[in-house]
Amino acid sequence: MDTPVRFRFAEREDTPLVLEFIIELARYEKLEDQVVADVETLERELFDEGGAQVLIAEVDGRPVGFALFFHNFSTFLGRRGLYLEDLYVRPAWRGRGIGRALLARLARIACERGCGRLEWWCLDWNESSIGFYRFLGAEAMDEWTVYRIAGDTLRHLAHESAPE
Repeated sequence: MDTPVRFRFAEREDTPLVLEFIIELARYEKLEDQVVADVETLERELFDEGGAQVLIAEVDGRPVGFALFFHNFSTFLGRRGLYLEDLYVRPAWRGRGIGRALLARLARIACERGCGRLEWWCLDWNESSIGFYRFLGAEAMDEWTVYRIAGDTLRHLAHESAPE
């Protein structure tokens, strides 16, 4: 890439931009109808509750991509890790090394913080991303299946009584 990529952590006033990136990513993943986040919720969760962080990639001062991540914990390693929830580069900027640079910056953050690993999920139909991740040396965790409880099912389970 001719022009260098600059990285910065998102600040409160970036919340509308973060939501814009999330919606663009969801549109790419054909999941836009599942986005219920709004600016107020994101602002509270990112900056008041502090559960996640956002790294913004800029070229010539223009935001071209982002990575949203948070800490998890590996009991096997006995250490924290970084979990990458979202990685997105705007279409006009793909193929210029920005995704790789974002992942390299996240790897650096993980190492600086003493994390034992960096991990993420990838949709199984996203062959271009899968190829990119394998090229970087990432290992697919094919023996694991992701489970999720959300919405009404989550609320129902939360209100079940414990066995006596």
